[in-house]
Amino acid sequence: MTSVLYDAPGPRAKRRNVLFTIVFLVALAAVVWWVLLSLADKNQLDWAKWEPFFTDSRAWTTYLLPGLENTLIAATLAMVIALPLGAFLGIARLSDHGWVRGAGGTVVEFFRAIPVLILMLFANAAYSEFTDVSPDTRPLYAVVTGLVLYNASVLAEVVRAGILSLPRGQTDAAKAIGMRKGQTMRFVLLPQSVTAMLPAIVSQLVVIVKDTALGGAMLGFSELLASVRPMSANYGANTIASFTVVAVIFVILNFALTTFASWLEGRLRRGKRTTGAVVGAGAVEELATPGEHVGPEDLGKPGAGPTDHTN
Repeated sequence: MTSVLYDAPGPRAKRRNVLFTIVFLVALAAVVWWVLLSLADKNQLDWAKWEPFFTDSRAWTTYLLPGLENTLIAATLAMVIALPLGAFLGIARLSDHGWVRGAGGTVVEFFRAIPVLILMLFANAAYSEFTDVSPDTRPLYAVVTGLVLYNASVLAEVVRAGILSLPRGQTDAAKAIGMRKGQTMRFVLLPQSVTAMLPAIVSQLVVIVKDTALGGAMLGFSELLASVRPMSANYGANTIASFTVVAVIFVILNFALTTFASWLEGRLRRGKRTTGAVVGAGAVEELATPGEHVGPEDLGKPGAGPTDHTN
């Protein structure tokens, strides 16, 4: 049995695949066991280092929750600004006007080529030099600015690719009924391309959540990952335990984001499979020619009024 992408494995190939799987699992188990032994030798698995996260609420109220709050604030602000800005830049790159297309392309290519950390550092220096932003809130401004500039440029390419992936017939049909290009983009192309773009958009939103940690590493932004250092110093050098807990929180955040996106994508796809509104008996009577009465039992009979076969 074959498919478009590959030939189905035969008996020997199946045995070989099973053997490779077993070897890989054994090697993975050996690596995990070696890591655990190394941590145990350095006393990193002692209950005393993990106990504060289960018995001391101050580990959460003083370090983890404030850091998580700052991470969510920075990520949410960056998402709210980057998504519409990315859509605007992506549409600008498809403009019929050369100067609009060129300006949008220049902005996208410039900021997409610069590492997000450098954008944060430049933004922090700019806020310090040219604005009166408080030093306490300046790291937040710099982190959000860097994330917006970089991720909006990436999202612009996602939007552009999603729109270009639609069949040409969608645009032609919109033109045939007299829609202008702006109306075609707003009412026809963008709504249909959202479902195709959603997985890539969600991946970029996950990147935004994780990249907030760069602000803590270089700008002193008190986000979630930055809480590890003071927490470890306060609880007896439990660095591994602190990093593990922070990593689990990041996994939960990103998993919740991707789960919501999967639900939304499924809902959008189910909505596109609907057949439209149901025409009731009263509406059918209105479609009949003047002087005629057409009831539901007459539907489909010759001369029973106009019918629509263009579903």
